[in-house]
Amino acid sequence: MTRLPEAPDEGPTADLLRARRRGVLTTLDRLLLHSPPVAEGWNALLGALRGGTTLPDDLRELVVLRVAVLDAAEFEWTSHAPIARRAGLTDLHLRVLRADDALAEPVWSPVQAAVLRFTDASTRSVAVPDAVFTALREHLDDRQVVELAVLVGGYAMVSRFLVALDVPPSTGEVPG
Repeated sequence: MTRLPEAPDEGPTADLLRARRRGVLTTLDRLLLHSPPVAEGWNALLGALRGGTTLPDDLRELVVLRVAVLDAAEFEWTSHAPIARRAGLTDLHLRVLRADDALAEPVWSPVQAAVLRFTDASTRSVAVPDAVFTALREHLDDRQVVELAVLVGGYAMVSRFLVALDVPPSTGEVPG
């Protein structure tokens, strides 16, 4: 049970969310609908992060799942684990992502490890050490660095919303 009741799922803002989600509205969406301007901004940002960046799908989902772990957002995990598998992350990757020190296991490609270090630093302490940033730049161009930083921050926003409002885990993948 969430801390707030779900808002009605009718009107132009609900239609915008439904369009991105291929006709499906989640509990998260119905909570956002309490504030149509916030829901519309959220929809635009998350739509861009999920479908408009130049980051490879495996890196995007690696970030989303790691933020979910670090912020204890189970809804985020259950919604993205199937997407991560389709993007090429294995059950071993997913298992290792749940560890406190996910970098201790040698299962990551060099770019995945660099992205994971950046995600952990940005999520845990906000500040990203120079060495972590320098290592990341060996793999990502300027646009991808911007997209990665916003991806980490965007999914931190998602996880904080989910956890603060006590949104129960989804039953599986959430489209869009």
